[in-house]
Amino acid sequence: MQLYNDKSLDEVTGQLSGWEADALRKSLERYPERYPEFTTLSGMPIARLYTHDDVASADYARDLGLPGEYPYTRGVHATGPRGRLWTMLMFAGFGAAEETNQRFKYLLQQGQTGLSIAFDMPTLYGYDTDAPEAEGEFGLCGVACSSLADMEVLLDGLPLESITTSMTINSPAAMIWAMYIAAAEKRGVSRAKLGGTLQNDILKEYIAQNEYIYSPRPRCGW
Repeated sequence: MQLYNDKSLDEVTGQLSGWEADALRKSLERYPERYPEFTTLSGMPIARLYTHDDVASADYARDLGLPGEYPYTRGVHATGPRGRLWTMLMFAGFGAAEETNQRFKYLLQQGQTGLSIAFDMPTLYGYDTDAPEAEGEFGLCGVACSSLADMEVLLDGLPLESITTSMTINSPAAMIWAMYIAAAEKRGVSRAKLGGTLQNDILKEYIAQNEYIYSPRPRCGW
């Protein structure tokens, strides 16, 4: 049997053996599979992995590779959602940091596995809460966060080392991220244990959301 790129069956078998011993083993140790068997809604069994035996015409190594290994076409975890479900979170933020902190604690108690912070308009623009431009918008549609003290209150008591945090913000993204790291480290949580998603795409503001306080030319080199 001739396989993709003239690879022999022995070579492919060796590649799969290496995957099982490395990526799969590590994934199972960290995230054991949730069920002994996975099936479709109609009861058809779902294999943990599909290979060249299932799609013989594919250049397996080039086009797909193996789950948990470069080029990660089939995901970063060797077992995918069989062992670790995707992060479940709700976009939330309102009023002062104290109120949103209570909301986050409630959401985590209800089974949410991550945070998605909605910042208010002044914060998205990079204004302080007490700036004249923030009048009438403070905490109106998202949480106000204009200092490290605000961030510390916002994250108080939250298990930052075991959850991920998404922060949809662009203009002051670097400052917000620095405050998040500083607040975590002051509590003894190293940045190596932090995870999540942060936008830093100012072009998106010019094209879509329109929340920026400086022109694009000096910021983007246009």
